Amino acid sequence: MINKSSINKIVVEQIGSPVRRCFVQRQTLIGLGLNKMHRRRLLEDTASVRGMIRAVQHLVRIVD
Repeated sequence: MINKSSINKIVVEQIGSPVRRCFVQRQTLIGLGLNKMHRRRLLEDTASVRGMIRAVQHLVRIVD
């Protein structure tokens, strides 16, 4: 069993605008908890979150 405290976290910041992006990319940003410029979210580092980040990698960055 995995403890919740042992799951790694990552901070994601939106650096690109969702204006004139396709519907799927906008929905992916909303799924990540982002939708406005320069918002940051602390997310669990899971395969599904990494896949969502990869889908909109031109609109977000991972903050150190």
